Amino acid sequence: MIQPGLTDALQRWLDELASVGGRSDKTIKAYQADVLAFLSFLQNYEGDALGTAHLARLSTRTMRAWMAHERGRGLGARSLARALSAVKNFVTWMAERDGFDPTPVLMTRSPRFQKKLPRPLAEDAARAMLDTVELQTNGDWTGTRDQAVVMLLYGCGLRISEALGITAGETPLGETMRIVGKGNKERIVPVIPAARQAVAQYIKLCPFDLEDHMPIFRGARGGVLNPRHIQKVMEKTRAQLGLPATATPHAMRHSFATHLLNAGGDLRAIQELLGHASLSTTQAYTAVDTARLMEVYETSHPRARQG
Repeated sequence: MIQPGLTDALQRWLDELASVGGRSDKTIKAYQADVLAFLSFLQNYEGDALGTAHLARLSTRTMRAWMAHERGRGLGARSLARALSAVKNFVTWMAERDGFDPTPVLMTRSPRFQKKLPRPLAEDAARAMLDTVELQTNGDWTGTRDQAVVMLLYGCGLRISEALGITAGETPLGETMRIVGKGNKERIVPVIPAARQAVAQYIKLCPFDLEDHMPIFRGARGGVLNPRHIQKVMEKTRAQLGLPATATPHAMRHSFATHLLNAGGDLRAIQELLGHASLSTTQAYTAVDTARLMEVYETSHPRARQG
């Protein structure tokens, strides 16, 4: 069993991540699950009641045994890297609190994995998605609603949770909008006229009373719109248009960034618009552009075809 002192410490660490670190609820739950899985392994590995003192005795060998155990039960490299990051964070926090050396844990190498590049839509495919998505539901107001949501994803680069979180008190939308994204990170996003018009038209047609503190996007019965509905609508639309399975709501956000970059947008400015904490995350879009350029080169350049 895990001793109460260790479970209490884990909860304090999670509380601190939420209040001071600004981590989202989803991230906190993922970290909690990762560290609890690590502690469960450690308890079985050590063979006795697990307490805070065990963390001070962690060795590189133990860390390798844990990683081998996780890979053996089918955990992928990306998920294991995330779990290792959570464990390192927690052990470092405990080391500062209890005064021990966390070096053996910090020296544990993260498994290598190929980062997935964003899969944006071509500009004509993005336009076709916007033109067609409103045709997937019955009723003028629901189609207008769906188009307004997708327009916010592509026209403003919002995450679907951010678009569905817009409240009536924030409307009518102005030329800019304040968005609170992951980790409670705030950013100011320009709102293009097409997005303002799409939202205004939806509000005009929506049959429900929209209270200032409530999200504007509603389901057929008046409840808050479920993001799964937008996912399903886009699934139907991409099937109708013959687009790949990567044409998801999040792909519209990727498309926003990629098309801005292709048009000469500044990478730092795009980072701010997307709300990325790190520029390295935004730099993935330059990799997309380079990958596409190499694909064209390899299929079109005479010397490349000869090779």
